Amino acid sequence: MLRSSRDGKLAEMGAGTVHDASLGKEIVRRINELAAISEESDKLTRIYLSKELRAAADLILGWMREAGMSAHLDAIGNVCGRYEGERPGAPCLMLGSHYDTVRDAGKWDGPLGVITAISCVAELNRRGKRLPFAIEVVGFADEEGVRFASTLLGSRAVAGTFDESVLNTRDRDGVSMRDALVQFGLDPDHIGAAARARRELLAYLELHIEQGPVLEAQNLPVGVVTAIAGATRLAARLTGMAGHAGTVPMALRRDALAGAAECIGAIEQFCRTDEDGLVGTVGYIQARPGATNVIPGEVSFTIDMRAPSDMHRKRAVADVVRQIEAIAKRRQLALQLDVTHENRTAPCAPWLKDQIAQAIGAEGFGVFELPSGAGHDGMAMIDIADVGMIFVRCRGGISHHPDEDVELADADAGARVLLGVIENFRPRERSAGAG
Repeated sequence: MLRSSRDGKLAEMGAGTVHDASLGKEIVRRINELAAISEESDKLTRIYLSKELRAAADLILGWMREAGMSAHLDAIGNVCGRYEGERPGAPCLMLGSHYDTVRDAGKWDGPLGVITAISCVAELNRRGKRLPFAIEVVGFADEEGVRFASTLLGSRAVAGTFDESVLNTRDRDGVSMRDALVQFGLDPDHIGAAARARRELLAYLELHIEQGPVLEAQNLPVGVVTAIAGATRLAARLTGMAGHAGTVPMALRRDALAGAAECIGAIEQFCRTDEDGLVGTVGYIQARPGATNVIPGEVSFTIDMRAPSDMHRKRAVADVVRQIEAIAKRRQLALQLDVTHENRTAPCAPWLKDQIAQAIGAEGFGVFELPSGAGHDGMAMIDIADVGMIFVRCRGGISHHPDEDVELADADAGARVLLGVIENFRPRERSAGAG
């Protein structure tokens, strides 16, 4: 699944020829400026439709206009900028990522893609350069799904796949999404106006931090994403029999927590032996009644499984479910297992991967391909456009954490690669009558 087409010597040569890092300096400065907008003074939190998100939107809109774009806030809260081509009204190459965050977040996840895209357009504008197509930059308002527990809201609206039932969802303070949109200054009945048609887009391209350690291990600043892995999430509940910790013999116990522990070990072992990019995570577990001297009678836990292909993931989920069912039966535990989330894999278009690889090679770096285990807005955008992604190395592979960091030279390298793709972009030929 991982492929390198050049050796380490070339990678080292590229890393030593990063020009003056002028784009990187501007990007890092703006990353820090945007990160100062947070609902908490000591940690970064910027959730959907909050006053902090509105302040961030206003800042980004200003940067877009400075870069020579017309800019506006769309019907879902996305910040949208357009840099016209040689012919006004031409289809666009859309660049984007998100500007919301998780709670206690890092400052690079999402904003790096938005800010880098703006900087690339600004560079074209400084040169007075127009292209045979328009460039649009979109900062998606909600990718993380923190507030209303539904991800990709901004990009789903643009792709025309927004589920209006989410409007009735309430946050932890009891505020519905419908009311939050009104408070933000938007009309929930006009969300459909954010949708774009396939004929308007030549492609969707996203630059993002890797959120993993692979590029760092390869000593490369950038990489070509092959696919955004699909994900299946399940909620499991095992029910046995609670009992006194001192009086029930081990052989007679129906310990739900011991059963869950065996299930978790089986999931880990199954994924560890897979050689094709499968990952599995149990991220939450709760035992009841939860007393030191009581055998747990009921345990709930979650399962998150991801793989670069849908067929691989679905087969793996089926195998894991069979193992959990066998463990529950042998331990005389009742099992309830429900699928709570399923997202299909979003493969990156080969023609876009080729153009990204050419831009990376032109900067003197080794061309390295890797899948994305994390979800991105491209998973929604693939419904209306071919998708490509550029990964930028992040220190230690740390993400969704305050220690998330990108070196200035790597930010600059990512920007130069993205600019190279833009300036040399060759649209895919469309068949007659394509919509």
